[in-house]
Amino acid sequence: MKTALVFIEAKDNEIKKGSLECLSALTGSGWALQTCGLKETLSVVEQLKKWNVQKHYSSDHSSLDSFNPETHLQFIDQAFQDSAADLFLASSNTHCRDIFPRLAVRHDAAYMNDVTEITFKDGVTVKRPLYAGKCSAQVTFSDDSKKILLLRPNQVMVLDAKGAGAGDTVSIALNDVPGKSKTVSVQEGESEKLDLTEASIIVSGGRGLKEAENFKLLEDLAAPLGATVGASRAVVDLGWVPHSQQVGQTGKTVAPVLYIAAGISGAIQHLAGMSGSKTIVAINKDDKAPIFQKATYGIVGDLFEVVPLLTEKLQSLK
Repeated sequence: MKTALVFIEAKDNEIKKGSLECLSALTGSGWALQTCGLKETLSVVEQLKKWNVQKHYSSDHSSLDSFNPETHLQFIDQAFQDSAADLFLASSNTHCRDIFPRLAVRHDAAYMNDVTEITFKDGVTVKRPLYAGKCSAQVTFSDDSKKILLLRPNQVMVLDAKGAGAGDTVSIALNDVPGKSKTVSVQEGESEKLDLTEASIIVSGGRGLKEAENFKLLEDLAAPLGATVGASRAVVDLGWVPHSQQVGQTGKTVAPVLYIAAGISGAIQHLAGMSGSKTIVAINKDDKAPIFQKATYGIVGDLFEVVPLLTEKLQSLK
């Protein structure tokens, strides 16, 4: 039986949604399942048993306390070797996109990022978008190749795990290896909302908002929806919002269930980051704005009139 290894990320004693999607993608594949994760994942080992996880690799080495791709790679590499996995699956987020290409080089493994679909019939076949979502590639890997895949968030439905695996925990001992970089400090963001890559609903704004203070309109709209607020590159470059909120080719790639774009014209760089959204609602007074070509629903109108009306209606439904 072939073995798959999944990189687990956890927060507040709960497995993150992106990791649950990876576990769900492997359900029914017939592959033996093992997992690995940093020491905060030790609190979710009981949850992993429900996914029939045979082993969970972890480490409490002090070098892993703050994110550093060199030290984290050392742990992930060792877990990959110890598991003897044929497939390594992780969520496609900023940290994983930093680490896993390095791992692929070390093992001469097949690597693919931003995977939107995985099937296990007659080998491992995946799909991923190309050219800002204008088309997609379907790739089948050879059976004897090591495969490292990053799954785009919000592409796989999270299943209800009902297994009862052993869930044994294996501690990996790491050596103090001097790297070329050192993490001096980490500054946490102030927002309590989900990260854009994990959010099911995103409300984004562009230059049509006219000034930074008007982003409060989107925050008010996001509140009753439980949404996360995003932005186009143009307003990030203007300093209206931090880069962590940027959606697009040079920002974050998202695929929420609902994406509301207010005052965003729809430049190709922005579309590249959100074209995988299930439902797109565009609000723009320019009926020829490119965003309408991608939108599921379009509202041609002044966002300063439309957004408050939407907010009022949603608040009345609560």
